[in-house]
Amino acid sequence: IDQLPAALEKAENNESWTVADAISRVLENSEELHSWRRCLLSACMKGLIVMYNRSKEESKQGIERPMLLRLEELLHLVEEVDPDDWYNLVKTGLKYRYRDEAFLKVLNIAIQLLYKKESSL
Repeated sequence: IDQLPAALEKAENNESWTVADAISRVLENSEELHSWRRCLLSACMKGLIVMYNRSKEESKQGIERPMLLRLEELLHLVEEVDPDDWYNLVKTGLKYRYRDEAFLKVLNIAIQLLYKKESSL
């Protein structure tokens, strides 16, 4: 479990996300679930950054879209992010995917979730 988030950060690693989903189901009623989801959220953001940096000119919808959906889901569950991860995702995403509707939609949702009045971000 400790090594999985680092593997998830590598682009195009869908098999590891299947394992992560299974671990999430096992931890469903555990006190560790929130911490686990925070690790997954960070890994998801870092994975998207890697993807955006690798394919700078074109969006790989088949790979990026599931990650964006996962990011949206995790944001709803965790509602807090590491500021450095958030900054890097926004910076890289806007640099390389400023025309990508899927990225912009998730970015809008994230901004609404993270910048609520009661948010510390």
